[in-house]
Amino acid sequence: MIEYHTIKRIDNTRLARPTHPSHLRDFWRRIAIGAALAGCSLFYAWQHFEFIQMQYNLERLTSERAQAAELNQQLHLEVATLRSPSRVDAIARTQLGLTVPVPAEVAPSDSGTDGVLAQANVLAQTRP
Repeated sequence: MIEYHTIKRIDNTRLARPTHPSHLRDFWRRIAIGAALAGCSLFYAWQHFEFIQMQYNLERLTSERAQAAELNQQLHLEVATLRSPSRVDAIARTQLGLTVPVPAEVAPSDSGTDGVLAQANVLAQTRP
């Protein structure tokens, strides 16, 4: 005797298992706790990376400040050497051919020594 086995296909897609309300509450509680932990972790990571970024910026600004201080010192030194009276005297004698005036050559001015008067004279000469 030959036996035949037939497979009965059952479609269970329309079945819905009823969920107990306590299981549903527990599910949403776990979701909320997981979301809170993820939010706290992301907030901590954001603060940590911002702190690292600020440290890099602080280090960069510190090095820029040191470079600016060094440049400032070099410029002050250069200004001091350019204003040196001995340098100005050497340039006046060698390049411009100036000499020390003889006391008879120097004549005092009749006008006062006010800087305002000198400025007024310079302004009057520059106007057309």
